[in-house]
Amino acid sequence: MRDRIRNTLEWRKLDNSAKIFPISAGKKYSTVFRISAVLKEQIQPEILEKAVKIALEKYKSFRVKLKNGFFWNYLEHNTKEPIIEPETDYPCKYINPKTNNQYLFKVTYFERKINIDIFHSLTDGNSGALFFKEIIYNYLEMAHPEEFKEEIRSYRKVEYTIEDSYIKNFDKKAKNNNSSKKAYLLKGGKLKLGAISAIHEIIDLSKLKEEVKSQNCTITQYLTALLIYSIYQVNFVNPKHRPIKICIPVNLKKYFQSETITNFFSYITIEAELEKEKLNTFEKILEFVKKDFEKRLTQEEIKKTMSGNVKLGINPFIKAIPLVLKRPIVRLSYLEIRKYTTMTFSNIGRIGIIGKYQQYIDNFFMLIAPEPAEKIKCSACSYENKITVTFTSILNNNNIEKVFCQFLKDKGIDVQIESNGIDE
Repeated sequence: MRDRIRNTLEWRKLDNSAKIFPISAGKKYSTVFRISAVLKEQIQPEILEKAVKIALEKYKSFRVKLKNGFFWNYLEHNTKEPIIEPETDYPCKYINPKTNNQYLFKVTYFERKINIDIFHSLTDGNSGALFFKEIIYNYLEMAHPEEFKEEIRSYRKVEYTIEDSYIKNFDKKAKNNNSSKKAYLLKGGKLKLGAISAIHEIIDLSKLKEEVKSQNCTITQYLTALLIYSIYQVNFVNPKHRPIKICIPVNLKKYFQSETITNFFSYITIEAELEKEKLNTFEKILEFVKKDFEKRLTQEEIKKTMSGNVKLGINPFIKAIPLVLKRPIVRLSYLEIRKYTTMTFSNIGRIGIIGKYQQYIDNFFMLIAPEPAEKIKCSACSYENKITVTFTSILNNNNIEKVFCQFLKDKGIDVQIESNGIDE
């Protein structure tokens, strides 16, 4: 197949979503996400290094570096080896290619934890999780060769493409109906420059499912409503504020046929105008969220949003602007666009692990980088009977996180807290 991984020495274009990230990224807007695995044993760095190199043999699309073209950035095969090192910095920081052998991902470790930070130009959260799981499988097979000798011989098959699924699936006639209203932006003092607070709320999944079932909604709907409610409780003194707008990434592979390992996601935005809709209780907010999800989470509506973004990427006028001039234009536009979202909530769902490997893994975390406009971002993933909701923040208080946690506890749902110790 033409789009399968071919000659690893060739260059390739960035997918439609990936084009924007290198132009807008920097220390304030890292556009980096992290997935972490907590094992039940101390990490052995030399084995981890080998595990990453073996994973790159299968996922050759990750062995790349970012290059500057005349009109757009592009990806080129990277002949250097990845750097594996102890975790010493805050999560989701800007990945400096010069100190990372030009790689667009970074693997670090701390005690029992393995992290992978990924620049969004490389891939999205769901595909990033596939690559990360391959690293974990390789690590456990080498750390416990007798336990996994049959699995090592079987050599797990990996199939994917590097096609731009946006171009393949977009509709020229679809019209984007994005709201023109700016969002309410979170207020409060900030942490010292460069610091990021990470709070993991580890929730009993079976209890949460019982609560969600009783409310006739999905987990993502319930948690989205709880985020809006928590923001309302902490920040809304005056109900005439701008709407709380929660941006929710959507895995497009659930709606369109695609095996791409590159980015293929869109988003919906839940827009809660509290005064207009009289949303002054959690129950009312949840009912509003359920209806808004039903309206926005359809293939037709998702195609409109996706197609609108693709049209920008292929616009002849935009394409004709040299990269050196695109950067200041895009960065100014990006600063303005961020004012239309209060918070992003990304739930990548269940991280499935092959049965035999599960005994060595305690949990997984997903984190996304906060920024000056979206001062808190929220992400979630589930593993076994736990769903972990993670707040990454540049604010010097964790009031929203506390309201979120206490609400679940008041519902009889067990919640355990872990954090990186910033502003406890």
